Amino acid sequence: MSIAASMISSVSTTPVTATALAPETRLRITARGRRVLAALIALPIVAALGTAALLGGGAAIAGADSSTTSFEYVTVTGGQTLWGIAETLAPEADPRDVIAEIMSLNQLTESSVQPGQRIAIPTHLAD
Repeated sequence: MSIAASMISSVSTTPVTATALAPETRLRITARGRRVLAALIALPIVAALGTAALLGGGAAIAGADSSTTSFEYVTVTGGQTLWGIAETLAPEADPRDVIAEIMSLNQLTESSVQPGQRIAIPTHLAD
């Protein structure tokens, strides 16, 4: 017998399966993959919070007692200012606070008023 024939006969003839040769693979996520995964997880959370913020704000506005606020009207005469009206209506209060309340109630963007203009005054100030 030749050397090659003896080597072949000494080699094991057990069958080798494909699973024994394949290396075990692990799932690897790159930095980009982690960012995409984080965005996919965060997207529904952000959408839910945004929806809650938009829909929840209406309840806070509806719950405010602005519908129960009563007021009276005052017609501005020539030479009157909001400062003068505020001092007349509430002499013990800070005129800046009274002016801010009147401006908020009437949705005024500036503190100047015109003669003949009707402005709403909260009832607690008109008494």
